[in-house]
Amino acid sequence: MRIANIRWAGLGVLLAFTGVSRAEPSPAAKDMLVTILTASIDKHLAEDWANRKITPAAEADDSEYVRRVYLDLVGRTPRVAETRAFLADKSPDKRAKLVERLMTSPGFSMHFASLTRTDWLPQSLTNPQFVFTGNQFEDWLKRKYAANVPLDKIARELLTAKVQVGQRGQVAFDQNANPDTLALAAFYQANEVKPEQIGSTASRIFLGVKLECAQCHDHPFATYTREQFWQFAAFFGEFTPLPPTSPSFVGPLLPNHDTNRLTIPNTTRTITARFFSGEVPNWSPDRTPRQELAVWLTSDENPYFAKNLVNRLWAQLLGIGITDPVDEPGEQNPPSHPALLQELADGLVASGFDQRVLIRAILASQAYNLTSRTSHPSQNDPRRFAKMNMKGLTANQIYDSFLSATGQKDATPRGQQFFNPNDENGRSAFRNLFTLNGKATETQTSILQALMMMNSKMIENQTSLNNSDVLAAVIDAPFLDTDKQVDTLFLAAFTREPTAEEREKYTSYVERGGPSGDKKKALADVFWVLLNSPEFLFNH
Repeated sequence: MRIANIRWAGLGVLLAFTGVSRAEPSPAAKDMLVTILTASIDKHLAEDWANRKITPAAEADDSEYVRRVYLDLVGRTPRVAETRAFLADKSPDKRAKLVERLMTSPGFSMHFASLTRTDWLPQSLTNPQFVFTGNQFEDWLKRKYAANVPLDKIARELLTAKVQVGQRGQVAFDQNANPDTLALAAFYQANEVKPEQIGSTASRIFLGVKLECAQCHDHPFATYTREQFWQFAAFFGEFTPLPPTSPSFVGPLLPNHDTNRLTIPNTTRTITARFFSGEVPNWSPDRTPRQELAVWLTSDENPYFAKNLVNRLWAQLLGIGITDPVDEPGEQNPPSHPALLQELADGLVASGFDQRVLIRAILASQAYNLTSRTSHPSQNDPRRFAKMNMKGLTANQIYDSFLSATGQKDATPRGQQFFNPNDENGRSAFRNLFTLNGKATETQTSILQALMMMNSKMIENQTSLNNSDVLAAVIDAPFLDTDKQVDTLFLAAFTREPTAEEREKYTSYVERGGPSGDKKKALADVFWVLLNSPEFLFNH
């Protein structure tokens, strides 16, 4: 068993004691690993806070926590019944139990597949040409996340998919091929089956490095060179192989000699594939260049792969990466907590690249459980994680949280969930207006977004007395007085009860009947206001 790259001795001792291989640690070993990694997070952040004289925020209450963890793990806010059940649970480990339950629910794999598709194949969300295969790709990801397939295996399957280029430069495959092969072809199709585009995307999502900045010239701010860019792209040279008679390479012919090199556009110079670390692959006739790349990229010794996976997941859950931006590491963008990043990366490797081990560790940490409310000026730097960073919701999170709050069913047909220019009120409408283009922690509601929410037929229907099941249930419940009715609407929209001031204001409004003198219409007004509140659009 290799533990040479595990820098924290305690982790190595643990795995040696369990007597398991790196790829298949036992459930007990994984439980202990979660405890160790959580302690590592708490230790490094506590030391940083002490050194910088930072006073961390208070712990989030159960209402704040349950909303946060539902949004982060299943992509929606909890329903009223789910919130009440969690708040009523008095067991000391109820937060950990909730995390376990959500990670094994269908919503977890659906949400994480959606986020991964957005990151890996953004073209498939807006370009009609790629929507169908993008949906297939997302279905493939759902199956992988539901089965908790290790992240390194997912990467290898994608990088070594059996796809070929047709005579017109398109992805070619047997119509009777394995469904997984058809799904994976979407990655290559969305990157136009061009080695430089496939290589750029693979470098960004798996290594956390934007090599495309060096495609035409050496990187202006980092150490990456143009030669490195084309060396990495050459692993995908099979998609535009050199002519069999090309004399541009001098030397002995290596295995795969016709698929492991590229001629740089507008030059006569031919580049042979080489790892980003500078190492020359040990070419073998038994492995294609893409297979060679996949083995190197997912190996324990790769200094980029595990760190990149950790950093992206940390940014997803805490709003900002330990290295941020996540795909621009380097001397000019050092990690805020380098030792912590390394230990978490080592832990991910030790877990067998089990994503759920890392999620459990982060969600059990003090940082994740802090409130987002500022109580001291020292908490204002988001890279110190002394309070929870507020994150703008993705379009899918907004849409699915609206469905959760109102009890409405998703009527959007499959295949139109991500692109339908004629959809003015469904998922496509939300996706078109609420796409997160920058950092989640810097999201601001635009005028068009506000107008869309205020004028949406969905919100109008679900806050009308004739169509809203939630309002009907609240109004017709004989055991709910006005205070309790307002409380229920707050739980539906915000996963919390109103403050004393909010309860007095809204209860008074309903008791007066609003401008029409009708209490039922006034209650509908309250629900409309809550769903249009900025609080509804953020994870905090």
